Amino acid sequence: MGDLVRRTFEYLGYKVKHVRNYTDVGHLVSDGDEGEDKMEKGARREGKSPEEIAGKYIAIFEKDVAQLNLLEPTFKPRPSQEIPEIIAMIATLLEKGYAYLADLAVYFDVSKFPGYTKLSHQKLTSQEAGAGKGEVTDREKRHPHDFALWFLKKGKHQAALQVWDSPWGVGFPGWHIECSVMSKRYLGTTIDLHLGGVEHIPVHHTNEIAQSEAANGVKFVNYWLHNEHLLVDNHKMAKSEGTGYALAEVIAKGFDPLDLRYFFLQAHYRSQQNFTWEGLQAAATARQSLLSKLYSFKGAAGESALPLWEKRFVAAIENDFNAAQALAVLWELVDSKESPEAILLTALNWDRVFGLKIKERLGQNVPQEVKDLALKRRQLRGEKDFTGADKLRQEIERQGFVVEDQNESFVVKPRKF
Repeated sequence: MGDLVRRTFEYLGYKVKHVRNYTDVGHLVSDGDEGEDKMEKGARREGKSPEEIAGKYIAIFEKDVAQLNLLEPTFKPRPSQEIPEIIAMIATLLEKGYAYLADLAVYFDVSKFPGYTKLSHQKLTSQEAGAGKGEVTDREKRHPHDFALWFLKKGKHQAALQVWDSPWGVGFPGWHIECSVMSKRYLGTTIDLHLGGVEHIPVHHTNEIAQSEAANGVKFVNYWLHNEHLLVDNHKMAKSEGTGYALAEVIAKGFDPLDLRYFFLQAHYRSQQNFTWEGLQAAATARQSLLSKLYSFKGAAGESALPLWEKRFVAAIENDFNAAQALAVLWELVDSKESPEAILLTALNWDRVFGLKIKERLGQNVPQEVKDLALKRRQLRGEKDFTGADKLRQEIERQGFVVEDQNESFVVKPRKF
């Protein structure tokens, strides 16, 4: 979703400053203040330091997104490298009366921030703090919905592995404050777009708004874009159910990472998409078909400007980044009676948004020896030697190419793009 948004803006002529942050400290099991830090949990599980865990999984993630052809962000900050700035923003919130120091943490006082639920539109309940959670919470916490800005190395966090000195004691930052600090440092006090999953609306993004606007005194975000969940076989994706797939598993099943990218382009980001292996296979087949048709247009001559088609494409991507609609326009164009050269050049241009590496995948050249085999096969077919022609077809396919007969001619293409 983030890559699509960025590519769309850049296609439309905007300059984009893109930040993708890595949460390498303070991210507890839930969006709230309960549970164990995920980094420390992973460190104990694998016998590594939290820093090593972060490095390992960031490297895996970056390899995956590179294979999916995501553009490199302008900045990729990590909270562990922003501790002085985090402490400074917490100090500002304390000075302004939006935060208070309790026994176990520094908390943000949600009662001091009017419009706390303006993003989620939820009604805050008066339930008791910690009720039903099965653990003792900070008794000095004033309100159930107050959230931690800085956890102290005390209580359940006595054995915390990642800690720093602060004016309030040794500890580590909460997840929400990290995002506010990094967005301010790299994008300014008011940012144009903030992206994320719908699950972050009621807690994480709500808290980001509160602490950012309280500390900076200006509107935090102009536009919030929330993507829906990806389902697997019509159920929530879950590792415990064996449906939390890694890209390596997709590749192991013989799929190209760009097949998965094409699959994602088929649904609008605000709608739930259902992943099935059959659905991915259909996407792979469609992508191969698209590239096969475009390959046939290589070397053609004709007009290159298609203003009416361009208008339709732009209307689609300007319609809340509707990639599925834009993809439909591309298919209409490919199947149209426009000149082959114009279709190919237009498709290559639009791929700046789709990110399917069309030019790169069409760049495969047919070796002369394969062309010679195809020509010989054509001659044998003309002589009614279909057995000999079929043997040559098999040899061509063994070398990774296919022959398509077209009326009185033929085309040789790569077997797979």
